[in-house]
Amino acid sequence: MAIIGAGFAGLSAAAYLADSGCHVDIYEKNADIGGRARQLITANGYVFDMGPSWYWMPEVFEKFFNDFGYKTSDFYDLQQLDPGFTVVFGKRDVVNIPADYAALGELFEVIEPGSSRQLDLFLTEAAYKYKTGMDTLVQKPGISLTEFADWSLIRGVFKLQVFTSFSKHVKKFFKNPKLITLMEFPVLFLGAMPEDTPALYSLMNYAGLKLGTWYPKGGFGKVIDAMQKVCEAQGVKIFNLAEVTHLKVDKGLVSEVVSKDEHKVYDGVIAAADYHHIEEKLLKPAFRNYNETYWHKRIMAPSSLIFYLGITKKVKRLEHHTLFFDADLKLHAKEIYKDPQWPTRPLFYVCCPSKSDDTVAPEGHENLFILMPLAPGLDDSEQLRENYFNLIMDRLEDYTGTDIRKSLDYKKSYCVNDFKTDYNSFKGNAYGLANTLMQTAHLKPSIKNKKLKNLFYAGQLTVPGPGVPPSIISGKVSARQLIQHLKNQK
Repeated sequence: MAIIGAGFAGLSAAAYLADSGCHVDIYEKNADIGGRARQLITANGYVFDMGPSWYWMPEVFEKFFNDFGYKTSDFYDLQQLDPGFTVVFGKRDVVNIPADYAALGELFEVIEPGSSRQLDLFLTEAAYKYKTGMDTLVQKPGISLTEFADWSLIRGVFKLQVFTSFSKHVKKFFKNPKLITLMEFPVLFLGAMPEDTPALYSLMNYAGLKLGTWYPKGGFGKVIDAMQKVCEAQGVKIFNLAEVTHLKVDKGLVSEVVSKDEHKVYDGVIAAADYHHIEEKLLKPAFRNYNETYWHKRIMAPSSLIFYLGITKKVKRLEHHTLFFDADLKLHAKEIYKDPQWPTRPLFYVCCPSKSDDTVAPEGHENLFILMPLAPGLDDSEQLRENYFNLIMDRLEDYTGTDIRKSLDYKKSYCVNDFKTDYNSFKGNAYGLANTLMQTAHLKPSIKNKKLKNLFYAGQLTVPGPGVPPSIISGKVSARQLIQHLKNQK
């Protein structure tokens, strides 16, 4: 079996295929595996996670390793962050989200009297969605509506609130603008305005506020390293700098995978690279699921402008995760989703893992990852990046009281053009497909190629959706489909 792409979805698919007895090769176009979760290691001692930095839904990671006889602790040390994250509404208006749930209720009560009870009710509903979503919905391949003809799902459809606006749902429980913003922020990265996102996704609030925010010491690269070890222990071979250029087809099946170095025959393929790229560049039109018009009508999750910064001093007032919501959330969201443009006054996020981990920066230094959500497909230039760097730095330096720009000993930017170059990312998106109602479950791009019986897809542009845990699950679901195809052929 061949896997295209060595990110979370590709490694997951490879592990499950190998566990079923398949010989598996992974083709990765970049020098390092991990996809968006690659690490950038500098000569002067910084270790940057290039993409994912929020470790939510820890049981998904645990379940993956358990399936192969391991525990996460066999590979990396996991710690719960406290505070889980910090939200900055203004220079002197800061909310730390405690790991302890009782303390969280007390915090809500201070902000809005009576809201701790509302939080209990909100998260009780969210817990049902989380359990149903993670145990049932995300495990389905989304190939047919009949998959959802399950009495427990039908009976619970109203409790899942698939047809209710997330924004309206939140406002039923909370009135204070800070609490509303706090509850709405996770969906900013799901790819739509809160008004256009199903209330089903309050399961994200349950994940973040009840299950906690965690951190693998050494960064997300340690998770990738662990998944690689699981794969290689089962005989999986990984080929780096091996970009696939074409899929040869014979009698309704992919017969050969063609890379720049070789042609090789396989019984099945899982494409865990960018779905649009696979279809447009590796397959002839007759074998594609979707045409270009289809893709341009899809609503994409955001791209990002990212800065990786090494600082020669400690930076005050930053926690491991700090969200700067000291600007208009609605305006920034509109400029991502409704009227795509470089933002007027952006919100941004700062990850400072050196607050929790002394291995990711030299002693006495700080490691900063700064991310600004951005509409995909925009023009991207060094001048624009620099303009926004200074705009963000003005606010960050004012908040921290630290002259960060004069204390830099490493700086690298990453934006739309880099996502396209490194990952063949459609429109330079960072997170995949938006989780809108019309792009949920079987309405997402199909996990199965409808014309080639042995070609399946995995990753953030198909089911179950964007994010690290869904990508790991996507690899498993796709592998299961390919294994079933192979059984049917016997």
